[in-house]
Amino acid sequence: MPSTKVVSDIAGKVWKIEAAAGAKVAQDDAVLILESMKMEIPVSAPCAGTVIEIYFGEGEVVGEGDVVALIE
Repeated sequence: MPSTKVVSDIAGKVWKIEAAAGAKVAQDDAVLILESMKMEIPVSAPCAGTVIEIYFGEGEVVGEGDVVALIE
């Protein structure tokens, strides 16, 4: 099965990781939540699958367009 990249649409700080590596996710499930401008914004899975890797930890800064996770 091909891998799918989960990409952040905005810049922000990782507030909470919702799906750790090995977790099964459905399409549109939150993989992690970013904090930006005092708002909490979920970064959702573009497809169903298993989270292979999360590239950022809680408290780290993510840029717009950064790949934050990999789903297979």
